[in-house]
Amino acid sequence: MIQLRTYVYIDSLQPQLAAYIGSVSQGFLPVPGDAALWVEVSPGMAVHRLTDIALKATRVHLSQLVIEREFGAMVIHHRDQSDVRDAGQAVLARLGAGQEDRKACRITWREIIRGMMPDHTVLINRQNRRGSMILPEQSMFILETEPAGYIIYAANQAEKAANITLVDVRAVGAYGRMIIAGREADIDEAAAAAVHAIQNPSWT
Repeated sequence: MIQLRTYVYIDSLQPQLAAYIGSVSQGFLPVPGDAALWVEVSPGMAVHRLTDIALKATRVHLSQLVIEREFGAMVIHHRDQSDVRDAGQAVLARLGAGQEDRKACRITWREIIRGMMPDHTVLINRQNRRGSMILPEQSMFILETEPAGYIIYAANQAEKAANITLVDVRAVGAYGRMIIAGREADIDEAAAAAVHAIQNPSWT
């Protein structure tokens, strides 16, 4: 039996998130403005079957395919939102499930740290080389979620909401993690948008 862990739709990838996904993607690279769908299932190998269904049913492109023993995830995207929505419906039909059957997302950690110290920022920048850098004196918002995939939607909504810097987004494994940085007021606004996104994940 295949369990639907994450099913989250993004209507328009924001520039920083699109670039970040491109830095880790081994498939077709998304560009800003593309619609995207992140689907995570358990067991992991089942994602191959669902990927095949999505690609054959529509014109979507596959940007990422991650397979672990317990979880498997795919990210599909296309400029036309209807193609992404149709691919999602085809996947759900094959699962015999609805979007309401996805696992509820919970926040396992969230925190804003204000006025970052240089030693701290240097270490973060050395650990996370796919996103942008955090600078001393900026504020930082960190967010951890379970399941992992929903962190992508939170990052996209945070970037929509405020002028922030996307430092790190990890959406693979048991937990998703995000780090964003910026001016204090922008971080407050972006953090609120990210938390709201997790509490109200999107539908196709």
